[in-house]
Amino acid sequence: MNDRYDAGYGSDQYELVGYDEYGQPVYRPIPAQQQQQQTYDPYAGQGYGYDPYPDAGRHPASPYDTGQHTPPYDTGQQAPVHDTAQQPPTPGYAPYDAAGPTGHDPYGQTATGGRRPRVAEQTAHIPQQAGPAEEPAEPRQGAPDYRTEQFAFVEEPDGDSEDVIDWLNFTENRTERREEAKRRARSRTIALVVVLALVAVGGVGYLWYAGKLPGLSSSAAKGGTATSAAAQKRDVVVVHLHNTGGGGTSTALLVDNTTTKQGSTVLLPNSLALTADDGTTTTLAKSVDDDGSSGTRDQLDTVLGTNIEGTWRLDTPYLQNLVELVGNIDIDTNTDVPDPDAKKKGEEPLVRKGKDQTLGGKAAVAYATYRASGEAQNAQLERFGQVMQGVLRKLSSDPAAATVTVQTLAQILDPSLTDKDLGTFLAKLADLAKGGDYKTALLPVQNDGTLSAQTSSSVVKDILGGTAKSPSAGSAVRVSVQNATGVKDNTEKARVVLVNGGYTFLEGGTASGTRATSQVLYSGAADKENATEVAKTLGLDAKDVAKGAVGSGADVSVVLGQDYKPSSS
Repeated sequence: MNDRYDAGYGSDQYELVGYDEYGQPVYRPIPAQQQQQQTYDPYAGQGYGYDPYPDAGRHPASPYDTGQHTPPYDTGQQAPVHDTAQQPPTPGYAPYDAAGPTGHDPYGQTATGGRRPRVAEQTAHIPQQAGPAEEPAEPRQGAPDYRTEQFAFVEEPDGDSEDVIDWLNFTENRTERREEAKRRARSRTIALVVVLALVAVGGVGYLWYAGKLPGLSSSAAKGGTATSAAAQKRDVVVVHLHNTGGGGTSTALLVDNTTTKQGSTVLLPNSLALTADDGTTTTLAKSVDDDGSSGTRDQLDTVLGTNIEGTWRLDTPYLQNLVELVGNIDIDTNTDVPDPDAKKKGEEPLVRKGKDQTLGGKAAVAYATYRASGEAQNAQLERFGQVMQGVLRKLSSDPAAATVTVQTLAQILDPSLTDKDLGTFLAKLADLAKGGDYKTALLPVQNDGTLSAQTSSSVVKDILGGTAKSPSAGSAVRVSVQNATGVKDNTEKARVVLVNGGYTFLEGGTASGTRATSQVLYSGAADKENATEVAKTLGLDAKDVAKGAVGSGADVSVVLGQDYKPSSS
């Protein structure tokens, strides 16, 4: 390398003459004669002779020339000029011979002293030309011999890069797996909550539909709020129990609510006021005796607002056979019932009071028709209801089997109700009774036989889905009769006479004792004439009529004494 720099523009060459105040190099062109003398022969002399300054005296004088020349770098961007002629060595520099120790290292290392470290030199820079490439630095004397292949640079692939990538992939995959596991856990939790919510809603809905939620009235049972009581579908059959031995009748409605899946027995007191076909007021007991099945059914539909589909007349012998066909019944009895066939008093009762009493056919009939002395008719009616529910619990729930049971009774049914229809109807009620979806209710009737507003709401509306339409209170004189004659049948005889006379009969029960004379009482002056007419109808003397306390719901109260003679009325 010499101190000339070929800028690559023709034959003009430049040499470094110094630096300005900003540290920038200053060049000047070299004359042509010096360019010919200053040549570079890397192969001259002994191998690779190199004289960057062959003759310092040949350089023109420079104001910046200190007498010592700093060899510039070879940028490697210009082609070296080779000269086969051997040049004399320049003082202070020895020719560089790569083949032997006598060569001169242009960076200051002598042949005898080994290689000296390269002195950092400043490379001349020509404007509009890229600077020379940096040559790799030579290691200093005694320093460790480092080579470029011993170093790893960032841009070069690392031997452990695959491990790093694998680790990153593992970390990323593990994070993704954790997130996926969390998402699955959240999904399972949400699904579980939804399932539990659906189960809870379904359970509450079932209890609401079944009418088993506490605090709900019967109108809200099952379809109560979804379907109004009046819109619910019901199948109703009226059953009349005729006591062929002791006389009298007992009436009940068997109700199958197909909407709410509830069964009921509604007990109807004999004092229930009905309207006869001729518009007169009568009682349920009188209607059953006089008007028969069809007439009584129509009158009940009018009073209760129901739609009775059929009438089942059940005489006591058929009830006895029915209990024996189903295999006896188990009920909780509320009183001891004597044996009607007992010849002496004090014998063992046919039915004993207690829980889970097993009754055969004869005992069931005796319990269903028993009415103790002084008891109201409702007490006997409730026993009849217990027997009917006990029969339903033992009857088959299969319609075909229940029909066979009905046919086996060999009773003559009302034309409105066939064996198959009755058997199918009873099988449905039997299924409800066995499942606990069955109840017995007594229709509350006032003393005058009419229905109160409370009665209409609790029984007529909720159970029967109807509307009470009792006869007008002013349509007939209401007469309450209490029996103090000591003869039980006198009450029924007085009822027949009063009903036939156009009066509304109200049963006042049986007095605890007897009295010698009868009494007819009225509360107001307006009722005095009616009381006198009642006395005449019953065959009593006019002196028995007096002003006094009258029972609730009645216009005239009658107390029958031993002077009452039914045959004279």
